[in-house]
Amino acid sequence: MILVIGARASGKKDFVLSLGYGEADIADGAMEDKPVIYNLQDLTLPDPEGAPALLEELLKKEVVVCDEVGSGVIPIDRTQRLGREATGRLCCRLAERAEKVVRLVCGIPTVIKG
Repeated sequence: MILVIGARASGKKDFVLSLGYGEADIADGAMEDKPVIYNLQDLTLPDPEGAPALLEELLKKEVVVCDEVGSGVIPIDRTQRLGREATGRLCCRLAERAEKVVRLVCGIPTVIKG
């Protein structure tokens, strides 16, 4: 599995498409029977307690894409803070087991593992 991370609008989707995947291969913010899941944070932020249970299914995907949610202003809302933390912890666990981790900044991919 390849974990792709980066800020919103940093070129993550274009990078995934450059790997040979098409729009039909990408599940956007939903756990579907597709090889790529995009916007992982949309699954974890609303349900922080359920985030750890997603790990095994995510490891079966070919590519998992998530916005970096740990930078910036800390949310005042407790649920948002817990969601952000759960997303970050899940990404850490995914990164440990991923074959490759790629971070995108300004559309430029940097391999940080693999």
